[in-house]
Amino acid sequence: MPRSPGPPTVRLRRLAAELTAFRAAAKLTREQVEEQTGVNQGTLWRLEKGHAKPHNGTLETLFDLYDVPAGRRAELIELARGAKSPGWLRQYREYSHELSQGYATYISFESEAKAVHNFETLLVPGLLQTEEYARATMVDGLPIEEEAVRRRVQVRMERQAILSRDAEPLQFWAVVDEGALHRVVGSREIMRAQLGKLLELSERTNVTLQVIPFEKGAHAGMNGSFARLIFGTGVPDLIYEERWGGDLFLELESEIDRYSYVFDQLRATALSPRDTSTLIAGLIAR
Repeated sequence: MPRSPGPPTVRLRRLAAELTAFRAAAKLTREQVEEQTGVNQGTLWRLEKGHAKPHNGTLETLFDLYDVPAGRRAELIELARGAKSPGWLRQYREYSHELSQGYATYISFESEAKAVHNFETLLVPGLLQTEEYARATMVDGLPIEEEAVRRRVQVRMERQAILSRDAEPLQFWAVVDEGALHRVVGSREIMRAQLGKLLELSERTNVTLQVIPFEKGAHAGMNGSFARLIFGTGVPDLIYEERWGGDLFLELESEIDRYSYVFDQLRATALSPRDTSTLIAGLIAR
């Protein structure tokens, strides 16, 4: 049975974007590239979509056709060498069967992002959850074995290391509907500790937390939660939505623009970070 090639890494997506840009600058169609180099159109499509890692020989052939400068060639060949390097999650093989392919892919991308803009309607964002809260969200859901719960909670806790990593900690901006703060997940004691952690993390310079209060009524995010992953360095952003029918990744420029506009509307509607802290402190006091 053939093995799945697995999801593309950020490096592979960046390489794909570079190849697409070079072909566009050369004003060539995929058909013309095949005619002039012998590189199959299907192969070129997979390379430009980040679905395959190119061989050095194929890269050199395309570089010659696109007239890519020597310095850029060396940089991109080096990029290709690490293009299929796995994200941190896939280094822990015991987790692989516990998580959906979509969630595993998201974690891999998240670990390489420079910033994440996250909107949540029902739950505290995963990167801000306490261990007890995270566990309660899993135990109170569908039936699941205790060992599977333990591993999934461990994954969620290890994800949070990106907020405090030494080299460029993730810039995390979360907007949360107030309902997520009132919903008692696990117990009142667990919720009190969770609210306390939100106050603690919101004091970090790389974490911004805003809450949309009930009094604002209907708002732009009522259709559901989402996250925008921002990579920089020429790598296109991604939108991620977790759904029962399967995880969804969006990467068209028009889709990114639409979700970015919605997030801007949400943070404009929400309380300021300072007023958000005041709200949370009030909930703890109750």
